[in-house]
Amino acid sequence: MVKLRAKCILAGDATVGKSALCQLFRSDGTHFQKNYTMTTGVEVVVKSVNLPESNDSVEFFIFDSAGKDIFLDSVEKLWGQPSVLCLVFDVTSEQSFKSCAKWLERARAHTQGLQMPGVLVGNKTDLSVRRTVDTESAREWALSQGLEYFETSVKETENHEVPFRTLALAFHNIYREKLEVIQALA
Repeated sequence: MVKLRAKCILAGDATVGKSALCQLFRSDGTHFQKNYTMTTGVEVVVKSVNLPESNDSVEFFIFDSAGKDIFLDSVEKLWGQPSVLCLVFDVTSEQSFKSCAKWLERARAHTQGLQMPGVLVGNKTDLSVRRTVDTESAREWALSQGLEYFETSVKETENHEVPFRTLALAFHNIYREKLEVIQALA
């Protein structure tokens, strides 16, 4: 049994639901906090994900990052070298979707050329009548950037754990690939 540790950057514009997604994931879907104070830097949440097929686990250190530009420089300094990326946008905000390109570019600048699995999460699907970003456009952009795409409604506790489980599996797969290379050299 192996316990891996991964730094997960949670990024996206302000008010897209990053903190709510993170807190719901941490509480295993049992706690949706209705009122949040704006994140002004980075809040770190620790949560382990068990990988059922291997008995291994990935312990995430999730860096829930402020989405306001005013905090961007200080936030990036705290990112260091991320292992995985979770980009979040609000499906009712075209601007938050467009901003994902900026967030992705900034996160990738910290990887030093290393492989960094990532997901794009469209949140607030419960607000379907106000939706401005369609599923297919978001999926196509995500795939073009090498990201997997998921939609969620944190408010309705729908699909909130799947992006993190996907990231855990991807990170674990990278670990196994590196281990195989090392074992082949021995």
